[in-house]
Parts: sequence; structure tokens; C-alpha cells
Amino acid sequence: MQKKRIGVLTYLFNFWCIAWLVIVYLALFPFIFICIKVKKLNSFGTKLTNIWADIFFVIVGMPIQIEHRFKPDRNKNYVFVANHFSYLDVAVGMKVVRNYFSYMGKSSVKNIPLLGYMFAKLHIQVDRGDKESRSKSMMRSMKALDSGRSLFIMPEGGIISQEIPKMHQPFKDGAFLLAIGSKVPIVPITFLNLYEIMPDKTIFWGLPKVIVHEPIDTSNYSKENVEELKTKVYQVIQTELDAYKNGN
Repeated sequence: MQKKRIGVLTYLFNFWCIAWLVIVYLALFPFIFICIKVKKLNSFGTKLTNIWADIFFVIVGMPIQIEHRFKPDRNKNYVFVANHFSYLDVAVGMKVVRNYFSYMGKSSVKNIPLLGYMFAKLHIQVDRGDKESRSKSMMRSMKALDSGRSLFIMPEGGIISQEIPKMHQPFKDGAFLLAIGSKVPIVPITFLNLYEIMPDKTIFWGLPKVIVHEPIDTSNYSKENVEELKTKVYQVIQTELDAYKNGN
């Protein structure tokens, strides 16, 4: 992918984005802190992250364009699965996923100033290089699903594709085994152009485009045919990425 030139306006836009990220987060943080400390209010903490994303993307001039081919029932739980090419993916996910959910992601996220604290307390950390950490995160995720909470997972295992917008293969098993184990539908999500807006650590202005796909029933799958489920999800997401790249 060709590297974009960074001009003065881009630097100013990035400063604008960072400033509003901090301002909105600090305005909401006292309420998020209370929701973190009071277990019964944890679900409201997730709603506040939704509100943060709602405000942030509008105020920086990048309202997210979401095509809902399926509207998730907020009273049900799902495993939301998306491609991962950009650092912007998690923030956009906070806007797109409106169910009470936990994001399952790398433990290094907790080191990000401000946002790291919220992630560590409301979401599920995993150190993929540590077998014990992987095991604990799977148990926490299963408990979350069993309690009625949804999960948001990007099964490539990081921003590791060498041929963006082709997703890295094979997917990690975790999201699929969790969905099968709890008999929870998987909802594929395609982040169409976030890799163009934020290809590395610089944000270029653009309108994020997202597709929320029809759910995939997991009741007829088992550990024995998990690869078939992974392939099905891959095809749903990748087909739209290919169509967008080809201008269709």
C-alpha cells in the first residue's frame, strides 16, 4: 500500500483529533470511573464508551457510515468479528457495537494513557505470547457470554496482514470456539476503508465505512468443523473488502 504524504493540514487535523479525544474522554471519565467501581453499573460503562465514540467522530468531522444488513437485538448477545488493518478499528468498533459487550484485545492496550485504564477494567486483556494469559482470557470471555454479554474480537491476532486489504490467515480459533461453546451467533463486521484513513499512526480525514452483516448461526458447528466456520466468516468479510478495493 502506497504511503501517503503528510502535509501541514494533516498535522493540524491530527492535533484536532487528539485534543478532542482527550477532552471528550475527560468529560466522561468521572461517570466511567463510577461505572467501573460499581459492578451493577458496568454495562453503563460500555454505553459511555458508545457515547464517547458518538461524540468524537462527529466533532472531528468523520461521522461513521454504517450499512446495517442486520440490526443486532440489544437484548441478545453475539460474537462480533471484524477485520483489523488500522489502529482506528477499536474506536470505530465502540461506535458500531451497541450491545453490552467486552472487547477482547492485546494486553498492551492497557498501557495507552487514559484509555488504557478503561480497557483494563471494562474489557478482556490477552497476552498472546503467554499460555496462562490466553487461558484466563478465554475463561473470562466464556463467563461474559454466559452472563449475556457480547464479545467484540478481531481474529487476525493483530495488524499483521502483509497484503492489506487481504486479511491475515489463518484466523485465531478463540472467537469461533467461544461462539460454538456458548451457541451464540457470530456477526461479521467489515471495516471497509479504515486502513486508508489511519494506515499507521497518522489520521487522514475521511468518512469511515462499515458493514454489519447477517449473523451466522453456530448451533450446528463444533470443534471438529471450526475451520469451516472460520472460512465462512472470512469469505463474508473479505468479499466486501475486495469489492470496495475494486470500486464495486
